[in-house]
Amino acid sequence: MALLTLNTVSYDYPTTHGLVDLTLTVDAGEFICLMGPNGSGKSTLLRLLSGLTTASHGTYQLAGHAINAAYLADAVKRQQLHQQVGMVFQNTDVQLFNPTVAEEVAFGPQQLGLPAAAVTQRVTDCLALTHSTELRDRVPYQLSGGEKKRVALASVLALNPDILLLDEPLNGLTIAAQQDMLVLLQQLQRAGKTIIMASHNFQQVQSVGQRFLIFNADHQIEADVTQAELATDTTLQAQLMTL
Repeated sequence: MALLTLNTVSYDYPTTHGLVDLTLTVDAGEFICLMGPNGSGKSTLLRLLSGLTTASHGTYQLAGHAINAAYLADAVKRQQLHQQVGMVFQNTDVQLFNPTVAEEVAFGPQQLGLPAAAVTQRVTDCLALTHSTELRDRVPYQLSGGEKKRVALASVLALNPDILLLDEPLNGLTIAAQQDMLVLLQQLQRAGKTIIMASHNFQQVQSVGQRFLIFNADHQIEADVTQAELATDTTLQAQLMTL
């Protein structure tokens, strides 16, 4: 059974469409890159998968559970969803709000009611995993863009989600920091995580994505191809290079 299933999902903003009749299945352990022009629906899909919004039409199921307004109205179920699905926002400033990095990473596990020793261990482990140990006593809003991305990812990983959603995680990073982020995401996938990442830069992600969902300006998936299929489709490659 697929981990995620969307069936004819649409999402409407007040004056425009966000997604139009999207049907999609995602299996556990996939590394998927969402590609397409700005405003095509990539971020909207990530928000819907994370439970930050619900479909205007159609259905979304996660591990056999229908994720809808009624599900999200239940505080216990909503917490379970946020444990299972973690999201790193494009603008990490909306995600970081604690006085120190260590407190930021500890916040999620504390909300789960974990013992203090377990919380401390998760903070240590997740900071080490994201190469952020030296930042633990820093103030998050004073960090560089790349440092903020790493801390935001550490705070998400502290909940040990099965699914990682990342909205343009490479934006604003140096070339070296981009490479470090991609290597880390590949390590997380090998450890069993499902990765769904939005990007507008094909050159950055072409070697790591195993499946590419390509959106068009009509807020629909125009192509759903594997890395191998994309490697032989020069027309589609050329299209992605112009995003």
